[in-house]
Amino acid sequence: MKNALLLVSVVLLSVPRGAQAQSGGATNPMISGVGREWKQISGYIAMAADQMPESDYAFRATPQVRTFAELIGHLADSQFYICAAALGEAPKAVEGDWEKKTAKAELTGAFRASTEYCARAYAQPDAAASQPTKLFGQDATHFAALIRNAVHDGEHYGNIVTYMRLKGMVPPSSQPAPPATPAR
Repeated sequence: MKNALLLVSVVLLSVPRGAQAQSGGATNPMISGVGREWKQISGYIAMAADQMPESDYAFRATPQVRTFAELIGHLADSQFYICAAALGEAPKAVEGDWEKKTAKAELTGAFRASTEYCARAYAQPDAAASQPTKLFGQDATHFAALIRNAVHDGEHYGNIVTYMRLKGMVPPSSQPAPPATPAR
């Protein structure tokens, strides 16, 4: 809960004052703010999933935690479930329990599909954010579900960073940004 409150505070403080004061459908500072955070985190997860060699998808940091493959599958499953709530839809039916899959191509594809599905939720107008929904059997709003998804992805990206460091890899968030392409 603390993480969710911190994320809401950061999102609301990062919205320009002019955008906060505007009303109507032209700007959506609440959802676009949390959406920027989610897009960055989910992008790092996708890059890490691509960067990790398939032979290391079975890696488990300790016996008590998920394998790297299970982490990516869990994130795909969770995004489909949480973003369905954020859209006010029934949980999205998927081909299977992604957390039980082991093939890199299958898991990276599932995570990307779940991210595309979530992009619809993060594209809804702020006016839809206060709509009621159910999330894990509890009353919530679309906005609360979007925050939960971003926080959940961030929590597990932290796990992914540890796995990558243990394998001697540099996680995406620590890699230098590619140079900007000069304008022509």
